[in-house]
Amino acid sequence: MYFSRMYLNPRRRGTRNLVGNPQVAHAMVMSAFPPGDHSSGDGRILWRLDQGRESLALYVVSPTKPSFEHIQEQAGWSASPTWDTRDYQAVLDTVAVGKRFSFRLAANPVRTVTDPDTGKKRRCAHVTPAQQTEWLVDRADQIGVKFIEDETGMQVAVTKHENLRFKRGKGRVTIARTQFDGALEVVDPVKFADALINGVGKAKGYGCGMLTVAPWRNGS
Repeated sequence: MYFSRMYLNPRRRGTRNLVGNPQVAHAMVMSAFPPGDHSSGDGRILWRLDQGRESLALYVVSPTKPSFEHIQEQAGWSASPTWDTRDYQAVLDTVAVGKRFSFRLAANPVRTVTDPDTGKKRRCAHVTPAQQTEWLVDRADQIGVKFIEDETGMQVAVTKHENLRFKRGKGRVTIARTQFDGALEVVDPVKFADALINGVGKAKGYGCGMLTVAPWRNGS
């Protein structure tokens, strides 16, 4: 598995298209890999856009090493390559019972609703921070973690939420994307490693599901 970070130029038209349309972003990310090389038994391609005050970064986790020249031409900085790709195994090797991490997750918190008249099922987004947080906490066992608690409460916060609308075929699609930040402790290393390489929740092709971690420092 590989972990990549690429800084994008927010002034480029290609960047604006990428940020505003997950369908375009998905196609750009897939262009970094040869056809037929988009998945393997060891993981899948996950991506996420992180927008800071003065920077915009594309993160990608993938089973094979990407080549970002195409994205560089359309959305990068022309002077020099602005991406870095590293072997993700170094992170996976740190996963152990009791290990604590700070985390960020961009996810698509949804629930399945059944129409009482037709019996048809459809997905509905959770709309409040409380509902979104509960959605994530309910998946702690599935992810193989417990979320750290201190005197201020559980260390899970909704730090961003957006509804992304775009055309797909003849219809329109809306993806509700929520960003969570917080701190967790590993309970089941196998489940947690699987979440890191295969993602969490739905809409993974549209920039959701990618879980990233960093060493946890108490109180920071």
